[in-house]
Amino acid sequence: MAENKVEKKAAPKKAPTKKTITAKSAVKKAAPAKTEVKKAAPVKTKAKTEVKKAAPVKTKAKSAVNKASTVKVETKKAPAKKPTVSVTLVKSFNGRLPSHRATIAGLGLKRINHTVELQDTAEVRGMINKVSYLLRVEG
Repeated sequence: MAENKVEKKAAPKKAPTKKTITAKSAVKKAAPAKTEVKKAAPVKTKAKTEVKKAAPVKTKAKSAVNKASTVKVETKKAPAKKPTVSVTLVKSFNGRLPSHRATIAGLGLKRINHTVELQDTAEVRGMINKVSYLLRVEG
């Protein structure tokens, strides 16, 4: 049996050829592909049909009158005092509804006995009414 077996010799493998990379070929590989850029058609203007307006002639008398009439007196307006309301957190918001906790945070209250001054608007009044059982309101 051993004699019947004929060993087949494998074909000799060729060693892979190493390609040498030069600096030029490396740059060519790294460079992005060139794309064509189309130039826009030149815009035609109607220079012949346009008429230039003459600049106004300034005289000393007119410029003195114009300067006097354009001077504005700046007055500072006093900031309008908007009504405010003082809100104090009296009870803890632990164990309350998540929407009530969010309302307390929206009012800017962080802990018990924390007081915040807010503008008296309809939005703020609605938030105060929602969690009024936790608050003391003044003003």
